[in-house]
Amino acid sequence: MLENIRLALRGIWSHKLRSILTMLGVIIGIASIIAIVSIVEGTNRKLQKSLIGSGNNVSNVSLMQDGWAYDYSAGIPEGVPTVSDEVIDMISKIDGVVSVTRYNMRNSYQEVFHAQTALSNGRVNGVEENYMSTMEMKTVSGRSFCKEDFQGGQKLAVIDTAAQEKLFGTEDPIGEAIEINSEPFVVIGVVKSANAEDDEEEYESINDYYSKAYSDTGLGNVYVPKACWPIIYQYDEPETVGVKVTDTELMKSVADEAASDLNMYLTSDTYTYGNASTEGADELKTLTNAIQMMLVGIASLSLLVGGIGVMNIMLVSVTERTSEIGLKKALGAKRRTILAQFLTESAVLTSLGGIMGILVGMLLAKGISMLTGLEFAVSIPWIIISVLFSMGIGILFGAMPANQASKLNPIDALRRE
Repeated sequence: MLENIRLALRGIWSHKLRSILTMLGVIIGIASIIAIVSIVEGTNRKLQKSLIGSGNNVSNVSLMQDGWAYDYSAGIPEGVPTVSDEVIDMISKIDGVVSVTRYNMRNSYQEVFHAQTALSNGRVNGVEENYMSTMEMKTVSGRSFCKEDFQGGQKLAVIDTAAQEKLFGTEDPIGEAIEINSEPFVVIGVVKSANAEDDEEEYESINDYYSKAYSDTGLGNVYVPKACWPIIYQYDEPETVGVKVTDTELMKSVADEAASDLNMYLTSDTYTYGNASTEGADELKTLTNAIQMMLVGIASLSLLVGGIGVMNIMLVSVTERTSEIGLKKALGAKRRTILAQFLTESAVLTSLGGIMGILVGMLLAKGISMLTGLEFAVSIPWIIISVLFSMGIGILFGAMPANQASKLNPIDALRRE
């Protein structure tokens, strides 16, 4: 095999221009596939990052009623207990789970004030000690909660950058008081998601602005220790569970399993825990994957053209080397030896074309990304598939010339000069 590869490389090198022209169809086909897959893969990852947990791989499993988040202002639902340590332990043992946190959450429309300024369309969250690390929140100014803040019952609050802008504008909020349901809380810190983009980002369209402005991070969030929750709302409100996983791909399956664990302790069929945060991303990913496969199919047509070119040049090669084949067969070379030699040469030719196509495709994807602003991502599985596919093209379209070479009569072949 190594000898056949060496002979193939020597033959390709001795006819450099002809070999490049032969590989051109394969290079264009593989480059098109890699460019398409890279752009679609990058777009999928961006969609997952923007639609699921703002890039922190956290699924929020909430109490639902008729497909909507339960409205706790209507009272505490019957037959729905608070989430116990036992359930949290069960969820934490699910494959792929990094950490689990419980928190209370309430949409705030006119409940949070600083002086005369209200946090309209915001959220108040009663959090546990590990909430900030699970949600990957980064402290911008002041400090985050420490262990003692969860034990003393002190009315302290941490706000995110969106809440800071809405309540304080350009003022420094650290040490200032805010009111939550008429209860005063002292702001000790400002946080933002570790994956959040810079505040001075440019919006590509008005739809982009609104989608970011009304996302979880754009609403404006106020965080208080969970022990303070009954002071401003109610005792024993069922919590939302945040489940951080190792990979975005696991978020839907882990959320479903976590919801199943939580549902075991419900005594009412009216309320169920559900996670709808991944549904939109799943639908978009399915759509983009369908588009990807369609475009890959179209790009593969150029590989068919490239394969026909390989078959043509290999037939020419068989004709040129008829006397060489006859000499080898006269010296005792078997049919399978000749067949293997020409198949190897064809496979090496298209494999080199595939490797060159991968490099061109990645450069093309990078160029498209720079020109359009679309993200691109290198897909290792598709690179491997492309190399194997190009090699398969060589074997498939090289089979007929190789078979023809192996069937040559040595006497007839030696007569040709």
